[in-house]
Amino acid sequence: MAQALRPDLLVDDGEDGRPRWDNKFQYLLSCVGFAVGLGNIWRFPYLCQTYGGGAFLIPYLIALVFEGIPLFHIELAIGQRLRRGSIGVWTAISPYLGGVGLGCFTVSFLVSLYYNTVLVWVLWYFLNSFQQPLPWAACPPNLNRTGLVEECQGSGTVSYFWYRQTLNITADIDHSGAVQWRLLLCQAASWAVVYLCVSRGIETTGKAIYFTALFPYLVLTIFLVRGLTLPGATEGLIYLFTPNVQILLNPRVWLDAATQIFFSLSLAFGGHIAFASYNPPRNNCRRDAVIIALVNSMTSLYASITIFAIMGFKATSDHGQCLDRNILSLINEFSLPEQSISRDSYPAALLHLNATQPGRVAQLPLRACRLEDFLDQGASGPGLAFIVFTEAVLHMPGAPVWAVLFFGMLFTLGLSSMFGNMEGIITPLLDMGVLPRWVPKEVLTGLTCLVCFLSATCFTLQSGSYWLEVFDNFAASLNLVTFAFLEVVGVIYVYGMKRFCADVEWMTGQWPNIYWRMSWRAVSPLLLLGILLSYIALLVHRSPSYKAWNPQYELFPLQEEKLYPGWVQATCMLLSFLPLLWVPASALAQLLARRRQEDTQLDTGLKPQDSGGC
Repeated sequence: MAQALRPDLLVDDGEDGRPRWDNKFQYLLSCVGFAVGLGNIWRFPYLCQTYGGGAFLIPYLIALVFEGIPLFHIELAIGQRLRRGSIGVWTAISPYLGGVGLGCFTVSFLVSLYYNTVLVWVLWYFLNSFQQPLPWAACPPNLNRTGLVEECQGSGTVSYFWYRQTLNITADIDHSGAVQWRLLLCQAASWAVVYLCVSRGIETTGKAIYFTALFPYLVLTIFLVRGLTLPGATEGLIYLFTPNVQILLNPRVWLDAATQIFFSLSLAFGGHIAFASYNPPRNNCRRDAVIIALVNSMTSLYASITIFAIMGFKATSDHGQCLDRNILSLINEFSLPEQSISRDSYPAALLHLNATQPGRVAQLPLRACRLEDFLDQGASGPGLAFIVFTEAVLHMPGAPVWAVLFFGMLFTLGLSSMFGNMEGIITPLLDMGVLPRWVPKEVLTGLTCLVCFLSATCFTLQSGSYWLEVFDNFAASLNLVTFAFLEVVGVIYVYGMKRFCADVEWMTGQWPNIYWRMSWRAVSPLLLLGILLSYIALLVHRSPSYKAWNPQYELFPLQEEKLYPGWVQATCMLLSFLPLLWVPASALAQLLARRRQEDTQLDTGLKPQDSGGC
């Protein structure tokens, strides 16, 4: 049986004195800024490229309609109706579900640690972009000034700047290395910016969001216009959207589409619940859920077009350089006149020389130069931002300008997502009253940012990028999918479908139609359960390994695959299940507290009162 909410938990307009958004547009921008993050730029295009181009949009749209939007509607509705953060909302629905709110709070804290570290890297690249030539454009000289650094010559200028001059990475996660002070200073600056923007909650984030949410669209548009004028842009877009329907038979495609929707909308973090709690109680949250989800997905598509227009240009440039090296080898070997072989005539010239003098041609170090092979060199995550796209910028005229714009865009994208992460932490703390009410909100926010900063210093070690990968792979995925499943079950089967639909009608003026009710009752929970079981299966069968940057590796510059040491594997398991432990622990604590209360009442001769429950 669901808990009957007390009248004081359901408020009408203006009754609780809670802060409000200045206007509806500010709220929508904040939700869009939280949802639209780095994953829209560096993961969605990679998935489209990997899984059959346009064919990937089919499972993606299905997941959006039956998983993303219904779950998003639930989060906005319960936050707006109960006007609390994640912990307060779930405790109000049922005391036994308070652990869901605590788990979402814990995940938001863990994610904010490593997500802001990515902003540290972005800030470092942004600051290094104000110079000509760019520092990753050429290899530095060695200590004796007699040549270039050997590691850079073996790996390439862009990879060397990322792995050695930025991360100064160790060859093994077991070797922590020293703190990189330049990254620590950038981390302090990044957390200071976050604090300034979130210090007074929506009063300050609501002002900053106008820039942080809109600036990335301006930069994407500038890059798109420029990208479409570059040679090879058409080939990049054709490669991106050429559908391969056969790949839809691969179940991994459907799993990745569902998880991309889930993480792209930032579900189960608690940030959207916190944002919605500052809305007027009778705001149309259904319309907001649809608008924000569609804007998020359209942004992913828009970013893909922009990214692959630039990637097509990069592939065309690399393909041309590959042909030029082969042509030079032929001209030198056969003493041909300069300019006698063009890129267009190269295939015919090579065919002729192969037919007439195959032995000499076979001895040449000729590479197979296929444009498709260069287009296949996709990447996701930091690899796209700090290696692939950074190298593409080098080929563009006025490279520093484009580097400043690109990394400025990434920083504002990540910053607006951090607003939602921090609201998922600070709003529950305020609701729980962890500090006396006379203490200014800025103090609580400052203490929270300071704790996050100190906790995240491990990512500034030389092994920090390995640990960021551990947190990214294990701290969020399993926990968030589980909490989202519990959210749907808690609202629909504990709080009650009829009661929730009545609340939605009270807020929006319309009873949810059959699409919403069927999605909430069956389709969304089953989809989430399928994702959860599939993820657990992948976790069990996947070897706990990582890719290390090791200049001594015989296949360098390829990364060396290594197994995680036992203590790191134990940390991975702890990160995967620690937030989930709040759910049974909280329920058990509530049950024991209720039993003690009943025993006390029996001892004093009083009739036990019904304290609610599930």
